[in-house]
Amino acid sequence: MAAAATAWGKRDDMVVRADLPYNAEPPPAVLAGSDITPIDAFYARNHGRFPDTAPHQWRLRVDGLVTRPLALTYERLTHAFEQHDVVATLACAGNRRAELLRVRPIPGKEAWAHGAISTARWRGVRLADVLAAAGTRDEPDRDGLHVAFQGCDVAEEARPVQPYGSSIPLSKAMSPEVLLAWRMNDHPLPRVHGGPVRVVVPGYIGARSVKWVTAITVQAGPSTNYFQSQDYRILPADADVDAVAAGEGISLSSLALNCDILDPTDGDRVPRGPLTIRGYGIAGDGRSVERVDVSLDDGRSWRQADLHRAPSEWSWRPWSLNVDAAPGPLRITARAWDDTGATHPESAASLWNPRGYGNNAWARVALRVT
Repeated sequence: MAAAATAWGKRDDMVVRADLPYNAEPPPAVLAGSDITPIDAFYARNHGRFPDTAPHQWRLRVDGLVTRPLALTYERLTHAFEQHDVVATLACAGNRRAELLRVRPIPGKEAWAHGAISTARWRGVRLADVLAAAGTRDEPDRDGLHVAFQGCDVAEEARPVQPYGSSIPLSKAMSPEVLLAWRMNDHPLPRVHGGPVRVVVPGYIGARSVKWVTAITVQAGPSTNYFQSQDYRILPADADVDAVAAGEGISLSSLALNCDILDPTDGDRVPRGPLTIRGYGIAGDGRSVERVDVSLDDGRSWRQADLHRAPSEWSWRPWSLNVDAAPGPLRITARAWDDTGATHPESAASLWNPRGYGNNAWARVALRVT
């Protein structure tokens, strides 16, 4: 497993959930070490083999309900439009699925723990500028249009087998934070993360930030791609995943309010005395984390964590709390509140769904203080 991680430029302590397609997450304490996640620690979520397309070979088609369809080369994309940087957190919709697996089995899905979330500085051009060049109408809310993306990675798990694809509402696509990106943390976008060019949709689940993008289509409804119409949906707890029809369930888009504890981690043994608890809160599209509460007694009493500055309005917000740990078992619980006064569910059991998406229950870790 370490060899697979190293082969893709990742740390040798990455937790590899699958070799092919390559899926891996860092130990959670690694994420707590920096606001911007180093590329070698950034989680990898994939549905097929990585395309191997050199920048000079890459092409992008922009078509559909536009007046001037485009065929862009890498050279034209990177030089014909104004460039922008956005710091944004991407999170897999299945992050923290391992907690749902403790409630009931979820066959065929990776047991993501706490690391399928990371933050990077992305550089590219605004999708809105490219769509405007293609003659997309200036009123993005009109007619409920959508923008569909297609990558060139082929997903064997899809039915039928097809390239990965997804879509977002045109209103979101025209927002200035949405990029076609070719740099990550001031480096050329690595192949493992969608290079040479990918979509970055801040505030949405990572599945909408399509990697290795080759086609963008403005259309009257959401994408009919398997990963938009059938996967990445919250299904009823009693649903038969093998009999789900296209469009059934709740399509995932904006990230839900969430909070997690990154350090210490579940099962750690820590020495008695001063202990710093570290984690993050994230509020999704257009919202902010305003408070994080931490309990050391299973929620009977709470204290407020220290909130640190978020790297951007589209990123997680780090938090920490210093406590004095007495010998014996210690259970830590954390929850977040957003700028609307909303918080998130207490129990993973109440969130269980057949594909294991969207776990935003209170975060919990159990330690032994020695």
